[in-house]
Amino acid sequence: MVQSNTTIDEQLRPFPDHTQLPESDGTFVNNFQKHPQSILLTDSIEPVLQELHPDNRYAIGQDCGIYWRETNPPEKGAEAPDWFYVPDVPPRLDGQIRRSYVLWREYITPLIALEFASGTGTEERDQTPLQAVDGKVQKPGKFWVYEKIIRIPYYGIFMINTGELEVYHWEDGTYERLSPNERNHYPINRMNVELGVWRGTYLGLAEQPWLRWWDREGNLLLTGQERAAYAEAQVQQEQQKRQQLVAQLKALSPEQLEALGIDAGLLE
Repeated sequence: MVQSNTTIDEQLRPFPDHTQLPESDGTFVNNFQKHPQSILLTDSIEPVLQELHPDNRYAIGQDCGIYWRETNPPEKGAEAPDWFYVPDVPPRLDGQIRRSYVLWREYITPLIALEFASGTGTEERDQTPLQAVDGKVQKPGKFWVYEKIIRIPYYGIFMINTGELEVYHWEDGTYERLSPNERNHYPINRMNVELGVWRGTYLGLAEQPWLRWWDREGNLLLTGQERAAYAEAQVQQEQQKRQQLVAQLKALSPEQLEALGIDAGLLE
């Protein structure tokens, strides 16, 4: 009988969780826009997700791993979308901030994954399947993993340099590229939002294309800073209206003010 070198403890060891797996594959972020882009998406979508999840059960990943199989080293069994959203899972596990998302521990698939491509998007469209080449298992392409293994319903590829956006929807086992609507946006139905490209400035960066959310009526979803600035502008506008009204009333005679039931003393 052939004896295995694998011990019983090794055979029965539990699958590792997010605290036992690397949170990064050690590669550099290859574009300074990637982190601001992720922050922009998260900041503006938070009010929508709070409404969709009043129990606060959802998670957002920004350039962290989705582990879909066990490998050695572990990071070869993960893909790290630049941004992804998972509904109906707690934002923390056992009181700890998530370091990664481990499918074999939670089973719920992310609803949407977004990649911010700095080059031509070749890596993000790579459909190389999981296969052995010369006796070695070849790392599969990102597109193939999202489509065939994780089966993420929506997959978006945003070309940072050109502002082009491709969105794919998983249906019947494969990704179908979507066509934009009349606003050149892509509806993400289960989130009640649309995804599209906006041109402007953000966090001090020069005017350029950014990936952003809109509501189903085509209204841009604002960041916290934009909402605060809008509220302040509304207050200033109301103050200007009141000042104009007071100036108009002051131009009236005491008799006219009395006829209107206005105390002239209140205008001082």
